[in-house]
Amino acid sequence: MKTPFIEIPEEYKIKSLRHQTTYLVDGELKQWKGNTTKVLSTISSTQEYKPTLLGSIPELGEKEALEALDSATSAYNKGQGLWPTMKVADRISCMVKFVKQMKTKRDEVVKLLMWEIGKNLPDSEKEFDRTVDYIYDTIEAYKQIDRDSAKFEKHSGVYAHIRRGPLGVVLCLGPYNYPLNETFTLLIPALIMGNTVIFKPAKLGVLLISPLMEAFQSSFPKGVVNIVYGRGRVLATPIMQTGKIDVLALIGNSISANALQAVHPKGNRLRMVLGLEAKNPAIVLPDADLDLAVEECITGALSFNGQRCTALKVLYVHESVVEEFNRRFAYKVDQLKFANPWESGAALTPLPEKDKPAYIQELIDDALEKEAEVLNKKGGETNENFIFPAVLYPVTKEMRVYKEEQFGPVVPIVSFSDINEPLDDMAESNYGQQVSLFGKNIHTLSPLIDTLVNLVCRVNLNSSCQRGPDVYPFTGRKDSAFGTLSVHDALRSFSIRTFVASKDNDYNRAILKELLEKKTSNFISTDYIL
Repeated sequence: MKTPFIEIPEEYKIKSLRHQTTYLVDGELKQWKGNTTKVLSTISSTQEYKPTLLGSIPELGEKEALEALDSATSAYNKGQGLWPTMKVADRISCMVKFVKQMKTKRDEVVKLLMWEIGKNLPDSEKEFDRTVDYIYDTIEAYKQIDRDSAKFEKHSGVYAHIRRGPLGVVLCLGPYNYPLNETFTLLIPALIMGNTVIFKPAKLGVLLISPLMEAFQSSFPKGVVNIVYGRGRVLATPIMQTGKIDVLALIGNSISANALQAVHPKGNRLRMVLGLEAKNPAIVLPDADLDLAVEECITGALSFNGQRCTALKVLYVHESVVEEFNRRFAYKVDQLKFANPWESGAALTPLPEKDKPAYIQELIDDALEKEAEVLNKKGGETNENFIFPAVLYPVTKEMRVYKEEQFGPVVPIVSFSDINEPLDDMAESNYGQQVSLFGKNIHTLSPLIDTLVNLVCRVNLNSSCQRGPDVYPFTGRKDSAFGTLSVHDALRSFSIRTFVASKDNDYNRAILKELLEKKTSNFISTDYIL
C-alpha cells in the first residue's frame, strides 16, 4: 500500500524542534545536561519516507527519580504540608489557575498529539477540550463533596464532622493512546484532593506535556507536582522500592502494574488505581439491526486504529446473520480513509509504534495458517507506518488474535449458534471491562443483560464500547481495572473518609462553637464554596 505524499499544510508543519531540557522537581524547572532521548514521529515530512524528528526529552536516572520522591514526600510532610492542609477553596484556586494557563496551549498540544501518536485532528482537538471540561467538572464535583460535608452529624450522643482527606504521595503513570486525557483523569483528582504527585509522561505522547510545564510550575506550591522523564523501569522501580508511595495510579497493562506492586515493600499500605487491558467483545444477535451493528462495530473496533482499551477486540456474530454481517462489515472497512491526521476525513492514521505493523502481520499470518480468511480486499496492505485493518473470519480459540489484546487494526470475527458460547468465553476470559450487545427482543435481551453485568462493568446496548461520558463510572473486573474512575469516583479513589468526633456535652460544644466562629481550622468548617 503506497500512500501518496500530500504537502503538509503550513499550520501543521514541524518548523522547529522541541527539545525538552528541564524537569520539574521541588517547584523548580531544573536544567538537564545529561543523556537525552530523541522523540520521533512515524509520520514522514518528506516525499521519500523517513521518520520525523520532533525533539528530545531528558533521560533521567535513579538519582533524579529519588530526588522527585523526596520533593513529593517533603511537600506532603506526613500530612502536615501546605497542600494537604490547605483549604478546599485554595486548592481549587490553584487548579483554576492551572487550567486557564493550559487553555492557552491548545494549538501546541493538539499539533503534538497528531505528530506524536497519529491521532486525527478532530480527535486530538476533542481530547484537549474534553480534558479541560474534565478539570472543570472535577472542580464542580469537589465543591459538591465539600458542600455535602459542611455539617455535623449526631448519632448515639456523638457528633462527627466527616470529610474526605488525601492519601499521601501518588506515582502517576499514564498511557500513550490518551496521553493527555487519561493521564489527567488520574493526575487532576489526585492533586485536588490534597495528595502530592510524581508524574512520568507516557513513552509516546511525551512532548505534548512540555507546553504545560510552566503552568504546573507556577500554579501549585513547590513539590506538589513533580514531572520526570525517562524509562519507567529506571524511574518507577526505585521509587516504589522505597515504600514511600501511598498510591499507584497507572493506566497501562497488568504486567507493569504487577511488577511495580511487587517491589513495594508494604503492599498492604498501597492504594491502587489501575486502568488496564481489555478484550471487549461485541455480541450480534439474530434480530440485530445489521446496519446499526456494522456502523457501531466499525467505530468500536477501529477508532484511533483500535488503539483503545475500550475498543471492540472480538466480534461474536450469530451464525444466521454472520454471512451478511461479514459482507457489509468488510466492505465498510475498506471504505475507511487512511491519511495523515490533519487531512479531512482521515479515519485511519499512521501507527505511532514502529513495530506495530509487523506485530499485526504476525497475528494475521497465524490466523491464516489456522484456516481463517481475510474478508476485506485491503486487509493487511502495509506501508512504512501502517497496516490496513484486516477482517478475519472464521476465528477460533487457537489463534493468537483471539487470545491476545491486539491494540491495533485487526478485527477477529467469531460465529456462534448458542448464546452460551460467547458468555462462557467471557466468563473464562482474564478481562471484564465492557461488552457491546446488539439486538432488540426484550425477552432475549433481559436475561443476557442480567448475566453480562456480572461479567463486565458496562453493557453497551446497540452501541460501541467507550469510556465517556466522564461522569459515568469507568472500571473493569479481573485484569481490566482496580478502582473506579469518573469525575466523582476518581475523587473518592484518591482520598479517604476522615473525621473529627466528640461526645455531646457542654464542654465539647463550646470548643466546637469557638472553632467554627473563629475559623482557625481548615478542616472543621461549615462554610462551603458556592
